[in-house]
Amino acid sequence: LQELEAGATFLDNNFEDEEQFITSFATGCTSDIITLNVSGTIMATKRATLQVVDESMLAQQFDDTKWTEQGCDNVRVKEWTPDEVSNWTKSVKGMQEDVSNLFIDNSINGTELLALDRDGLKDIGVKRVGTICLLLEEIGAMKEKVNKEAVTLIEHSPYCFGKILDFLRLKHLNSLELTGVPALPSVCEHKRGMFETVVRYYFPGDCSTLVLGS
Repeated sequence: LQELEAGATFLDNNFEDEEQFITSFATGCTSDIITLNVSGTIMATKRATLQVVDESMLAQQFDDTKWTEQGCDNVRVKEWTPDEVSNWTKSVKGMQEDVSNLFIDNSINGTELLALDRDGLKDIGVKRVGTICLLLEEIGAMKEKVNKEAVTLIEHSPYCFGKILDFLRLKHLNSLELTGVPALPSVCEHKRGMFETVVRYYFPGDCSTLVLGS
C-alpha cells in the first residue's frame, strides 16, 4: 500500500510539474515569446528554447543583453499604470504640465490610453483643441508601434530551420525533465546537405554534433 501511495504521489508531482510548465508557456511574459519570419514562413517559440544550447549562435543572438539591445525588451504600453501614463504625457513635446494630472485623476492606465479618442479626452478634462490634436497624434503613433509585432528575420530554409526548432523544443523539454532525450532530427535525403549547412551555421564547431550526431 505504501508503494502504491508513493507511486501515486510521484505521478501527481510529475503532473503538477508538467501543468506548471504548460501554464507558464501559455501565460508567461509575452516578451519571452519570439516570432520568427523564416524566409516567409512565420514560426514562434519561447526564447528559452532558442537558448538551450549555450554554444550556439541562436543562444548568443537571443541572450538577455543582445535581445535588449535589439529593442525587443520594450516597455509594454498596455501594462502602464496611471503614473506611467502621466509621465509619458509629460514627455510629449509641447504638452502643458497640468494635462498629465488629468490622467492620474481619472486613473487612466495604458490600455485605456490607447483606447482614448477625441470625446474620451474631452471627458477626462482636456479642453484645448490643440492639446487634444497633439495627444491624438501621439496616441495614434504609439498604437501603431504597439500593434506592429517585432519579428526576427531568419534567411534560411523553413524546412531546415523548422527541423532545428523542433529538436530544440524537445531538448528544452528534456532539460525540464518533462521528456526523454530527443532523437536527432530526421531529414529528407535530398535536403541533407542543406540541413547540415544550416546546422553548422547556427552550431559552429563541435556543438553541431548535438544536432547532427557524431
